[in-house]
Amino acid sequence: MPLLPASGPQRTLAVSNFVYTTGSGLYMTAGVLYFTEAVHLPAAQVGLGLAFAGGLALAVGIGVGHLADRHGARGVFAVTLVVQALATAGFLLADDFRLFALSVGAAMGAKAAGLAARSPLIRHYGGERPQEFRAYLRAVTNVGVSLGALLAGWVVQVGTLPAYRLLVVGNALAFAASAAVLVRLPPVKPVPVAGGPRWIALRDGPYLLLTALDGVMAVQFKVLTVAVPLWLVTATTAPRWLISGIMLVNTVLIVAFQVRASKGVDSPVAGGSAYRKAGVAFLGSCALISLAAGAPAWAATALFLGAVVVHTVGELWHSAAGFEVSFALAPPHATGQYLGVFGLGAGLSEALGPALLIGLCITWGRPGWYVTGALFALAGAVAPLAVRWAGRREEGAEELRVGVA
Repeated sequence: MPLLPASGPQRTLAVSNFVYTTGSGLYMTAGVLYFTEAVHLPAAQVGLGLAFAGGLALAVGIGVGHLADRHGARGVFAVTLVVQALATAGFLLADDFRLFALSVGAAMGAKAAGLAARSPLIRHYGGERPQEFRAYLRAVTNVGVSLGALLAGWVVQVGTLPAYRLLVVGNALAFAASAAVLVRLPPVKPVPVAGGPRWIALRDGPYLLLTALDGVMAVQFKVLTVAVPLWLVTATTAPRWLISGIMLVNTVLIVAFQVRASKGVDSPVAGGSAYRKAGVAFLGSCALISLAAGAPAWAATALFLGAVVVHTVGELWHSAAGFEVSFALAPPHATGQYLGVFGLGAGLSEALGPALLIGLCITWGRPGWYVTGALFALAGAVAPLAVRWAGRREEGAEELRVGVA
């Protein structure tokens, strides 16, 4: 796929996503520092507020995804972006814990809602293979986040209150601009209500199992941002600048290869196989990272760089697998609801992953890295079984429809 799709809905979605993720990169890099360094909230309060916000985000995704299915995804998605913009602007007024928890909860809740509401748009405008278009959007996301991170680096370097406030304003404006771009997108007609239970995604056993397995695998996103920096600093002699180098290598590889990696994952069975391969890759990368402890600086550096390449290969397979099974196994009339459910796994990993990785990999040490890798490998090994279960369910449903006809 070219850098920008041809003019039309896909380009509009891509531009909106790029603007949005540039703002996200600003906050991801320096948002916590704004509250601790500029607002002077205690770190413990910031952690508690973020945990509250994460719980709220888990609660709203399914409901808003259902609204997007029933009332039109474009309008619902645009509303979530506006709410994010307003909530982010509210950070400027959050000078105590109550206001901080309220504003960050609204922002993270709107973010989770937006991810669910966007899914029907991707399915509708993504062409014959919306999974591949979703992979392209992930590559765009990494470009936007990288740009935002560079801008946030200047803010952190300056370190003044006006600079941090400028970061918040830029973040809010990016969300508002993303919503403005989205308005150019042709609306998607609401999907008629099908017969049967209303919350069908919560009754879909195979899909719920895959959601849980993907949640376990999604802890890998915190390996490079939480566990590796702490391990590098506390247990190895590798240079500290390598932390940025690791993230750069990871980002460049994702931008270059995510679309290509997704092309071969073109069925739920292929998605299950990609999960299994991803689990093996994560096990290998965890083993390499563990070996960096006690090694000379040059050897530790080589081990970290090798590990990030292996880890990123696993990340490419994991993301491609998630794109495929989450869309392919979701019925067209309930895409938003199903993708809202699927987001629960990643949301739980976002909330629980850092503490789990710190406990296993940092507190326990080298054995914890092997246990972490084994968890990834086990989740990947079970995924093909869940896909087969889903296939048998689909075959049974099709036989029932033929019999009724």
